[in-house]
Amino acid sequence: QVQLVESGGGLVQAGGSLRLSCAASESIFSNHIMGWFRQAPGKEREWVATIYSGGMTNYANSVKGRVTISRDTAKNHMYLQMNSLKPEDTAVYYCNARYLQNTYWGQGTQVTISS
Repeated sequence: QVQLVESGGGLVQAGGSLRLSCAASESIFSNHIMGWFRQAPGKEREWVATIYSGGMTNYANSVKGRVTISRDTAKNHMYLQMNSLKPEDTAVYYCNARYLQNTYWGQGTQVTISS
C-alpha cells in the first residue's frame, strides 16, 4: 500500500509563493502517474497538475504559467511550486498516485491565500 504525505501548505498573501511537497513511502515514480489536486470549500475536488513517469507534465488552465510540478526520484518526493498565488487558489491540496487500477491519495495540506 503506497502512502503519500503532503506538506508545505500555509497562509500567504496574494502574489506570494509556496512549495508543496509529497513524500511517497516507496519508489513509484517510474511507473505511477503522479498528480496534484485541490478542493476548495463547497466545491468538488479538481485536478491541478500531472507528471508522467517519462517526465511530461500537464497543467490545469487555471494554474498554467504559475505552477510547476516536479519530482526528485532519489528522495521519492514530488513538488508543486506555486507562484503569483491568488485568493482563488485557497484549497486543500492533495497528492495523487495512479498505476493501472490503483489510486492513492494523501491526507491533504491546506493552502490559504489572503487578499
